Amino acid sequence: MDKIVEQGLLYDFYGELLTDHQKQIYEDAVYNDMSLTEIAEQQGISRQGVHDLIKRCDKILRSYEEKLHLVEKFTDAKKKMKEIDELAKASESLTDKELREQILKIQNLAGDLIQSF
Repeated sequence: MDKIVEQGLLYDFYGELLTDHQKQIYEDAVYNDMSLTEIAEQQGISRQGVHDLIKRCDKILRSYEEKLHLVEKFTDAKKKMKEIDELAKASESLTDKELREQILKIQNLAGDLIQSF
């Protein structure tokens, strides 16, 4: 997964667990694409301080993901929903036997989704 996308997902799921100061700096770096120097000047801290805080936030967010797996569950559910959609669209021109097989696949995927939550 692309680092920026991963950071965005982790922040979307766990960002509220950071302090307001951490959130502001992390948002400026990840979402607002500000440089370390720009953030440092805006916050009145050193460039190194900004760098260290972003690294610390990355570590904190990854730690939450290691414990809770919410991003992993979300991406897995998204893949399964896409697969269900593709199976449903492809089932229009199938024979009765093939259609029953598609329905079984859809039911299995739906069951997996239900159990994951």
